[in-house]
Formats: sequence, C-alpha cells, structure tokens
Amino acid sequence: MIERILEQLIFASRWLLVPIYLALAAILILFGVKAVQETIHLFERVLVMTETEVVMAGLALIDLALIANLLVMVVLSSYETFVSTLDLSEGQKKPSWLGRMDAATLKIKLAVSIVAISSIHLLKAFMNFKAGDTQELFWLMVVHIAFVVSALLMAFIDKIAFSHHRQH
Repeated sequence: MIERILEQLIFASRWLLVPIYLALAAILILFGVKAVQETIHLFERVLVMTETEVVMAGLALIDLALIANLLVMVVLSSYETFVSTLDLSEGQKKPSWLGRMDAATLKIKLAVSIVAISSIHLLKAFMNFKAGDTQELFWLMVVHIAFVVSALLMAFIDKIAFSHHRQH
C-alpha cells in the first residue's frame, strides 16, 4: 500500500517539470520583443551604418533565432518525453520531428546549436578584430573547438550506444 502511494507520487512528480517548460516558453516572448526592437533599430540606422555593422546586426538576429528554435525543441520534446504526450486538436499538426526525438538526440541537437551559436560569436569577434585582441580571440577559438569536439564526441557515443535501438 505505502509502496504503491510512493510510486504514484514519484510518477506524478514529472509534472513538476511543467513550470520550467512554461518559463522557457515565456523567454520566447522576450526574444520576440528583442528581435522586433533590434530590427526597428536597424532600420532607423541603416543609412549611417557600415556594411560590417549591418552584418553584425543580422548575425545577432540569427543568434536569437537559433536560440529560440532550440528553446522550442527543448520545451516540446522534453514535455513529450518526460511529462505527457501532446494531445493536439484535430486541425493542429505536430512538427515532424516531435515524438521521434529522445533525450540523447535532443542533447546532440543542443550541442550542435551551441556550436552554431559559438560560430556566430567567433565570426563577430573576427569581424571586430583589432591588433591587440589576439589573446581574447585565441580563447574564443579554444572554447569553440571544445564545443565542436564535445558535439562530435556526443554524436559518436550516441551512434555507438543507441543507433542499434533506434532501428527497431
């Protein structure tokens, strides 16, 4: 009897994840506001901006989009993996990747997104490079290479450990 109650409580504890997913979804609103603000600012200044500044502004928006996509992936797939299946109304269509992404695949997508974001930051640093910034640029490259190696190792380990299970 006590064991059954404990098991039910432990199983129900997965619902404690929901506020975290809602908070992550709320961050998307902040990203949307920031993207609109940056775009308005860009249009106001485009005639006095250099080409490099326009490219940097574009990269900042790409950065926001990558992180926002990552948030959507984490919220939807984590909810479906760890809490409950999404029951959508008849007219709604699930994204094709939803339901096929396990926690390991999500981690790899997260790592690849971090590499992409790191690449954008590294590109920004190269575009703003000044002769005295070699130390900072060196460490940015070291961190980026660490992200790349980590992502590759995670993908390799996932392939070794889980690819056989996914085929069935």
